[in-house]
Amino acid sequence: MDLLLTGCQSNTPAGDTPVRRESSAAESQPAAVASTSASGPGLTPQQRLMLLAENIEGTAADETVGQPYTYLHIQTWARATNAITRTDLRRWRHDADGSGQEIVRRLPELAGVTHRPGRDEPKQLAHAPETSTRHLANTLHPYLPEPLPTDAGTLAGALAPRELAAEPAYPRMLAGGIVTLAASQYLDREQRATVLRVLASVPRITYLGHTSDVVGRRGLGFAVSADGSTSQLVIDPRNGEILAAREELTERRPGLFSYVLILERGRTNGAGISARP
Repeated sequence: MDLLLTGCQSNTPAGDTPVRRESSAAESQPAAVASTSASGPGLTPQQRLMLLAENIEGTAADETVGQPYTYLHIQTWARATNAITRTDLRRWRHDADGSGQEIVRRLPELAGVTHRPGRDEPKQLAHAPETSTRHLANTLHPYLPEPLPTDAGTLAGALAPRELAAEPAYPRMLAGGIVTLAASQYLDREQRATVLRVLASVPRITYLGHTSDVVGRRGLGFAVSADGSTSQLVIDPRNGEILAAREELTERRPGLFSYVLILERGRTNGAGISARP
């Protein structure tokens, strides 16, 4: 099953240098056990996510805490009234002062809202004309203030107001907050584990089994349906990273609402540098 969703690791589009290396077989062994147990029969979606949170491994980028810039490379497909926008964004943010750089590439908008990202589009986006912007101090802000809460309940409250928990739209809001957080700032191993625990608390979450994103990266799929919307997430069972997420509207003007690929994340010594940690 291929999910075309709204998330770094292997299968980076041509022309980009990975920010971090693949984990070795020895490093992957504990997560291989976690993957097997989390995808086994007879478990609820909540149990699967809690197992993942307990057993995910670290990444090489988790160890580069001394490097001053966090780096994210994402591609997005998003609804804009009667069209789908297509954007490739690479962002370097200086953690201490909020300065940095963004390199943005765009493909022409596509009319209508039924488009699904094709396998060739990520490479096309990676080679589209670019615009580079330098940001002064205090202009690039994280989605949530750092350090992030280590308690899942507190983090959930920061992502979606608790007073709305009884509203039909709350599961959609919380799932959307999780995706936006993962696509906006670097999350280390402990933070990824907390995010998985928050995802386990989303009402009516379902498990989709093994799946893949538009560039072929394999993961475990989870879905949240609420308020006329269905969000699907692909999660790497080795390290708990959200690889991709798609949101489809199912009632009002049905079709694609957003698709996010999180392609790379890590830390570097300077803006504009896409180097292995």
